[in-house]
Amino acid sequence: MANTVQKITLSSSLDIPFNKLVLSQSNDRRVKAGISIEELAEDIARRTLLQSINVRPVLDSEGTETGIFEIPAGGRRYRALELS
Repeated sequence: MANTVQKITLSSSLDIPFNKLVLSQSNDRRVKAGISIEELAEDIARRTLLQSINVRPVLDSEGTETGIFEIPAGGRRYRALELS
């Protein structure tokens, strides 16, 4: 029996207010050798954010979007932006 391949749907870029973002508990990376969060914040201030932060909507118990978005990837960039 053949496996069904699920298609991935990409969304266009959105401007989401910073106060609508929360760091996901599934974001595993905590440190990166040689670059501190403070240094990353300085680099973002100097060159702007070069790579987008990935987000997914937080759903309530009924499966409805809450208007809050969690960050499963990009937590270091999120923490660096917090310092700005």
